[in-house]
Amino acid sequence: MIKIEDLYKSFDGLEVLRGVSFQVEKGEILALIGRSGDGKSVLLKHVAGLIRPDRGRVFIEGNDMCCLRGKKLEEIRSRFGFLFQSGALFDSLTVYENVAFPLREKTRLSEEGIRKKVLEMLDQMDLIGAENKYPAQISGGMIRRAALARSLVMNPEIMLFDEPTTGLDPIIACAILNLIDSLHQRFGFTGILVTHEIPTVFKFVQKVAMLHEGKILTVERPEKIQSSSHPIVQQFITGCLEGPLRYR
Repeated sequence: MIKIEDLYKSFDGLEVLRGVSFQVEKGEILALIGRSGDGKSVLLKHVAGLIRPDRGRVFIEGNDMCCLRGKKLEEIRSRFGFLFQSGALFDSLTVYENVAFPLREKTRLSEEGIRKKVLEMLDQMDLIGAENKYPAQISGGMIRRAALARSLVMNPEIMLFDEPTTGLDPIIACAILNLIDSLHQRFGFTGILVTHEIPTVFKFVQKVAMLHEGKILTVERPEKIQSSSHPIVQQFITGCLEGPLRYR
């Protein structure tokens, strides 16, 4: 479903991605891990076609995102859902209006049809009763759940999660990851999940890729990466102070 080949990207002479390659099969979730500032979010934006690489290719089910333009690019993008770090809800819209927004913009559903889909999704997220509240009136966990509802309401084939638990306490973070897991089982989307929730995330993803200094060190099943003998991988996933990784 997603295939990345030899991807390079620099900003103002600073190399961020230096030959990244991996693939995600249909129906899999791949956890993308690595140190802060190593280019994980930049990589997600390449997958979504929001950034074009200096070199390399990004294929979505055989379609080269680097060559697409206009309607064809929009057609491929319509198959994506994107969950941003902060949730990125519209402050001036209620929870209901935020979730309804893509349906109003991209479909011809009647208001009754929109209402049915929005309330069904809010029910999945345990947000019934909060639909008329604004983002400033709800908790951080509720904001992420509302943002997740908005990203899934169009039934995307591919979901990109950019650190969905940032700034949340451990209990809420675990609840968000469990919710993503249950929604994946229900909807069967293909996903890339950028996260630092280690080892919790290893319980439900199918693959783990570690990005380090612009390159993929390894792509393995969760159980294999946890037993990896690579010193950088082991230090990162265990959080050990001793090893080749140093403070930045």
